[in-house]
Amino acid sequence: MRQRRRFDREYKQMVIELANTREDISALAAELDLRPDLIYRWRREALANDGASFPGQGNKMMTEEQKEIARLKKELRDAQLERDILKKAVGIFSRNDGKYSSL
Repeated sequence: MRQRRRFDREYKQMVIELANTREDISALAAELDLRPDLIYRWRREALANDGASFPGQGNKMMTEEQKEIARLKKELRDAQLERDILKKAVGIFSRNDGKYSSL
């Protein structure tokens, strides 16, 4: 089994610059011992994120608005989980079977 290789941001940017100057991406990929589709993907990511690509460690680059939305979504999930737990607790304690009443 081959170990997964990791490439730092500078290396990816260098490969993208080389790919932009060459016409044959397959030849460049062979020279660098990379798959051509990997170079194409890096190039797409760099164009899509306007230079803010490749943050490292699987972290996505997010705008301030996206960060706020993610924070609010997490807060909503937590509140919904809390609500569901409380609903179950109310259901358990409000049963009329006499287990939980003082009568």
